Amino acid sequence: MPTIEKQLQFSIVIPVYNVESYLRECLDSVLGQTCGDFEAVCVNDGSTDGSLSILEDYAARDSRIRVISQPNGGLSAARNTGINAAHGDYILFLDSDDWLESDTLQTLADGLDGEDMLCFGGWRGDEVEQPTPAIFPTGWEYYNRCALDRHPFPFVCVVLRCYRRTFLANNRLRFREGILHEDNHFTPRACLAAGRVRVISTSFYHYRIRQGSIMTTRSLRSREDMLRIANDLAGIFTQRDDIDRSVVYRAITHHYQAAFLGADSDACRQLLPMVDWHLYRTVSRTKLRHRLNYALLRLSPLLFRMVCHA
Repeated sequence: MPTIEKQLQFSIVIPVYNVESYLRECLDSVLGQTCGDFEAVCVNDGSTDGSLSILEDYAARDSRIRVISQPNGGLSAARNTGINAAHGDYILFLDSDDWLESDTLQTLADGLDGEDMLCFGGWRGDEVEQPTPAIFPTGWEYYNRCALDRHPFPFVCVVLRCYRRTFLANNRLRFREGILHEDNHFTPRACLAAGRVRVISTSFYHYRIRQGSIMTTRSLRSREDMLRIANDLAGIFTQRDDIDRSVVYRAITHHYQAAFLGADSDACRQLLPMVDWHLYRTVSRTKLRHRLNYALLRLSPLLFRMVCHA
């Protein structure tokens, strides 16, 4: 007779790329969970340091650690591989240089009641994100209420939520591959598709701030990808006249503006042809300041930068 695998409650998806200095602390925080009903799907994304050896050592000692190796494809590709391989009812994303409090999974298990997403807090350096507890009947109500709030973690960060696996599968929710800032592209779409969402105030996640990381630098590629995301999201949401779009329009407008803030003249010349000006104009209509910034950028990125830095 075929073996029937036990259904797991949690799959922790851990993309791994050249993090040998931090990986053990990450994996120890997973294996130290007070709730043992989980698997850790570790996707070795073409590491060239000792990360794979560390993963194989941990997997040999604990069968809950699963290792998948693939050529380097970036964070989105590694996360997508992890989602496709996951067996748990709920999926969490853990970056391999970060770590979790030991009671994370048990507290989440106690708080889940069939939600599509359960959201929690964490530490970013010395700053703590401690959300206000709430229940939202839809992900879009959650988005409209919380997306523009200012906190240590940007709202879009996927690591501060766990997701019902069938919800991701049924809505074909995956990360766009080949771009930076993939969370900015994923989270609005996930919120649009989600039903019930619960927010708890407990903080579990520890984010390690490293100089040179995506969140602390803005290269030309980073700016280009912000524009790709802005164009893509604008194309999606300008077609949806059945929802309140005011908050997501403001968020998309911020993406357009962020691509140019602090950019030098050479970068601006490369960025300008990438802007879908029709879409940008449409999403900028919710606030007078955004309409003015649109006009300034259309007229002169130099003038836009001077006004915005004044």
